[in-house]
Amino acid sequence: MANTKVNDLQAFLAVARDQSFTKAAAKLGITPSALSHTIRALEQRLGIRLLARTTRNVSPTEAGERLMRSIAPLFDQIAVEIEALSELRDKPSGTIRISCTDDQIELCIRPMLANFLKNYPDITLEFYVDYGFTNVVEERFDAGIRMGESISKDMIAVRIGPDWRLAVVGSAAYFERKPAPATPHELTAHDCVNIRHRPSGAIYAWEFERDGQAFTVKADGQLVFNSIMHVLNAAVDGVGLAYVPEELVAPYLADGRLKEVLADWCPVFQGYHLYYPNRRQASPAFSALVEALKYRS
Repeated sequence: MANTKVNDLQAFLAVARDQSFTKAAAKLGITPSALSHTIRALEQRLGIRLLARTTRNVSPTEAGERLMRSIAPLFDQIAVEIEALSELRDKPSGTIRISCTDDQIELCIRPMLANFLKNYPDITLEFYVDYGFTNVVEERFDAGIRMGESISKDMIAVRIGPDWRLAVVGSAAYFERKPAPATPHELTAHDCVNIRHRPSGAIYAWEFERDGQAFTVKADGQLVFNSIMHVLNAAVDGVGLAYVPEELVAPYLADGRLKEVLADWCPVFQGYHLYYPNRRQASPAFSALVEALKYRS
């Protein structure tokens, strides 16, 4: 074990995370064959197989999983500390990766984006649109955005938006074909545009509340998307009713392209929060982003 080099452990970690010699080699700037030789030499020195290889993929063995869990946080912390050294520079710099949804970008990110990029020209922001509750630690994102009540207790959460509600909306053309529903239960007679957050998940059941009683309605229709923006566009096109964030649909209500129904039945949800692992040292770039996004009522 004394002969085990840090670079060899980094090489193992890269392959284990990407589950591909080709991808890991590209990131490390070496050839796949050289990387494979490094891993085999590491396994020989440790006397145990770390990776299970097939013709199609590569994955950690039980020993490899254990090693990855123990060393990955250490290397991640080293990366954070090195990045934090940029405090010695005049301006924060680096790349920040965030997992979020379309509407979160529109409502929370887009309003501050142009000014932030102008003030911090050395910072690159990378947004990954995902409705599947991505594990930001496992996928190596710097942060994610969720509603406050959906965030794990071991994460730091910073509110970046006000409380909000969903709105049931349809176009004038749609309501010419079908009368507006008077209660959520009448939605079963309507064409509704739905959203499925994950490929293997269920279609979102529309949530309502009246007199303190919460309930859901299964709204059927011919269209299902995994992006709220496409749900909204379908409603604008007169395809059916949509259940979308009120603030997102406000311009369409103002100019008459859409009409809201069932407003008294739509509950209020806790505002969006930026969440991230509790690290000892946040980079200056990340701290600048948190400060820019922070909600001020």
